[in-house]
Amino acid sequence: MSAVPSVSYSITVRLEVPAGGASVSQLTTAVEQAGGAVTALDVTASGHERLRMDVTVAARDTDHADQLVEIMTAVPGVTIGKVSDRTFLMHLGGKIEMQSKHPIRNRDDLSMIYTPGVARVCLAIAKNPEDARRLTIKRNSIAVITDGSAVLGLGNIGPQAALPVMEGKAALFKRFAGIDAWPLCLDTQDTEEIIAVVKAVAPGFAGINLEDISAPRCFEVERRLRELLDIPVFHDDQHGTAIVVLAALYNALRVVGKNIADVRIVMSGAGAAGTAIIKLLLEAGAGDIVVADIEGVVHRQRDGLVGELLWLAEHTNALDVTGSLRAAVAGADVFIGVSAPNVLSGEDVATMADQAIVFALANPEPEVDPADASRYAAVVATGRSDFPNQINNVLAFPGVFRGLLDARSSEITSTMLLAAARALAGVVSDAELNASYITPSVFNADVHTAVAAAVRRAAGGPAELPAEGVDAEVAV
Repeated sequence: MSAVPSVSYSITVRLEVPAGGASVSQLTTAVEQAGGAVTALDVTASGHERLRMDVTVAARDTDHADQLVEIMTAVPGVTIGKVSDRTFLMHLGGKIEMQSKHPIRNRDDLSMIYTPGVARVCLAIAKNPEDARRLTIKRNSIAVITDGSAVLGLGNIGPQAALPVMEGKAALFKRFAGIDAWPLCLDTQDTEEIIAVVKAVAPGFAGINLEDISAPRCFEVERRLRELLDIPVFHDDQHGTAIVVLAALYNALRVVGKNIADVRIVMSGAGAAGTAIIKLLLEAGAGDIVVADIEGVVHRQRDGLVGELLWLAEHTNALDVTGSLRAAVAGADVFIGVSAPNVLSGEDVATMADQAIVFALANPEPEVDPADASRYAAVVATGRSDFPNQINNVLAFPGVFRGLLDARSSEITSTMLLAAARALAGVVSDAELNASYITPSVFNADVHTAVAAAVRRAAGGPAELPAEGVDAEVAV
């Protein structure tokens, strides 16, 4: 699959060029001929003989960025200064911060925000613990918790290396749902220790978002915490993925005129995401699902089935299909991949049913080249932002938690997940829907409000939210 220049691999190069002549045009031409994209030229200093410029260039990857710098260096008259990676610049010092909601200007402010006034608030909460939701950050706070064992497509990179992802997640919660999310990266990958730590910190939060914890431990961690805590526990790699996949599938089926109960679905990937997707598809009425992992199709007679794999064998593949993923895909209406790159080819997609749907969601390299798949499938989606129909968890998790917090929910159920998926699908109107637009933009304001409202209603919350500050008074 040919990659294209991306802002995530953009660099800014400070350089000098002669004040006259064709150096600037030669520079831009050389970059573009090498497959880069010049996105900005800013003159930062000017003299009679030399110009100092900041040239911003998008590359395909880090190696390509290095090549583009070498190419610019070779342009006659160009002197290269500092080269800055724009993504790294954005992460300098972290991406989030804590801010006080009230100014501390004088002794009066200090005495109410802190001692002695705060003591009365503490005693009120000690008398009625439920007041913590009104009188502390608990009402609008969640913990984003990871052990760094399954970060993006990077694998087990540990808690410190996982922190930039958790910071980013927290920033997205704030941007799209107004939620204060706090990243907690745990220096343990022991299931019992993770459960104990999360249980111990839970009183300060109204919800727990588990993130990037490897399977099969993630299943046990989530299950146990749901039993132990009185706040909702949501593993985004499972349930966030399931919501956006189901929403996209609802709309893809609208495009091709098929019903979820009638189609044959083949899944590649039986880990955390794949298992959660299958469970939600079954809740949504799907009846014919076959799943394959690295060992081939999961079926009841396969040796070594335990835990979630055993559950999958018992609840899918009613026709007892065996063999390879490629064989299983033949005749299928829908392919959903949450596994590994290049497990299928365009020729494999050609064996699927007419008006086939392909969701190749492995990142950064999908299970099948989207361009090849599009030759044979009616609808193609990926997890990438440089192709149509990006299926991205950020479409779901901010609104899901906004709804949970607004409803003061103590749990999250499959009913809420289905409600979120239906609401997300419904953001794409009949007039907008087409084969290249089955998922809305994350910047569509209706996405997060629609998902939040659907989850709030499914959780038994109020039909309408009270005006800000309605519950601010406290009896004394």
